[in-house]
Amino acid sequence: MTDMPGARRLPRSTPEQQGVSSAALLALLDALTELGEVHSLMVVRHGHVVAEGWAAPYSSDRVHLLYSLSKSFTSTAVGFAQAEGLLAVDDLVLDHLADLAPASPDPNLRRMRLRDLLTMTTGHDEDASDRTFSQDDWARAFLALPVEHEPGTHFVYNTAATYMLSAIVQRVTGQRVLDYLRPRLLEPLGIEGATFEQSPQGIDTGGFGMSVTTEDIAVFGQLYLQDGLWDGVQVLPAGWAAEATARQVPNGDDPDSDWAQGYGYQFWRGRHGSYRGDGAFGQFCVVVPALDLVVVTTSAIMDMHTELALVWEHLVPGAGEVRSPDEGAHAALLARFESWALPVPGGAGAVVAGPGAGSSDGSTSSDGSTQAGAGRELVGRAVTFEANRWGLRSAVLIADDVLELRWDAGPVRLDVGRGAWRSSTIRLAKPFAQEVLAAGAWVDGAYELAVQLPDEPHGVRVRVTVDGSAVTVVGAINAAFDERHIRLVGEL
Repeated sequence: MTDMPGARRLPRSTPEQQGVSSAALLALLDALTELGEVHSLMVVRHGHVVAEGWAAPYSSDRVHLLYSLSKSFTSTAVGFAQAEGLLAVDDLVLDHLADLAPASPDPNLRRMRLRDLLTMTTGHDEDASDRTFSQDDWARAFLALPVEHEPGTHFVYNTAATYMLSAIVQRVTGQRVLDYLRPRLLEPLGIEGATFEQSPQGIDTGGFGMSVTTEDIAVFGQLYLQDGLWDGVQVLPAGWAAEATARQVPNGDDPDSDWAQGYGYQFWRGRHGSYRGDGAFGQFCVVVPALDLVVVTTSAIMDMHTELALVWEHLVPGAGEVRSPDEGAHAALLARFESWALPVPGGAGAVVAGPGAGSSDGSTSSDGSTQAGAGRELVGRAVTFEANRWGLRSAVLIADDVLELRWDAGPVRLDVGRGAWRSSTIRLAKPFAQEVLAAGAWVDGAYELAVQLPDEPHGVRVRVTVDGSAVTVVGAINAAFDERHIRLVGEL
């Protein structure tokens, strides 16, 4: 057992001692951060961590939302339940949930098995998730949908199918997936502080919503790589790891795509004989058995295909036998990790001007930047916004340090650091409290604001300009399923 989230459980080593090139790892980190916003990277070779780092404010002791990487944990719960005789992957879905189905179930639904839920071959022509999660009772909604194809014959990615697995596990065990996994998987691996979002019925969402630390993901991948063994103990049911990560069904025929190499039980098959759990915006647990390699990333990257391609480009040729020490490259890698941080408005090198930033008469500050009174009329005055898709009605910036926002869903008050992150706790978008970090500064006559959810991939960066009584806010969300670009028009 560990006493804090993210405690070290894997041994550490230099890359070269485990046959990995420090230069290749540095090239991978540089390429990933050039591609987009990466929050953490951990590489494990021969069971040893050879590279690890977090972009501040992300850190080793923070959990990170996994999105669909959660599916692989839910699949693991199914494996345990089967080993305990509570269900079997060839059970019919209606063997467990008949009371939630329509009086006259779809004929193909009658033939749907747990195996079809696991392999995303439920028979639905399209992903059933939106039609399921838009209803009050998710399981009933799923079971009421038409099933156009014979189950087991048509692959389509289907997060709602994973929710049904979670519902079945809860029904046969009497426990949430998270609680069921705790003594069987989480405690043996030293995973603490894990959380799982729930449906309106109090069932773990299954296909998304789990949060763990970077090293938790790594030990999970290493457990599967070791065929379920951990510290000499068979943690996973014997044979489950091989079965769950095998190519159970085809899902395409593109040899250059990591999304067309087959699918297992909530694990993707990939190039180079790899398999992985993966979640939106680059939450990856990539296992390469032939190289005895586990690669973990948490990120806010939109182009996940390229993110994986960079792993193959740099690590596959960079992983071989024991190498001679490369002290220069290793020192550069460590320095790069040490300085890794998301940029903060008004941070080092930024030209900061405006209220509270020094003189406001056009004089020059001690660091040589020109100070001006830009934006003083914004501080302490409410900005009322035109109707917008974000539901933001008004905002007040109080002395640069506090931002009061009024949304359709309610008010939010954020503490804003000057050139550094400050923490607030809010309850708005989700039915539980969330920590939010914010930093702001007057830069070149405009107010720049960064807001980050340190336990999720998401963040927002905007630039606020004032022209008389007119206020314009322009920026973007770092990663989103729909519109990312922000443009708001308001008036003082």
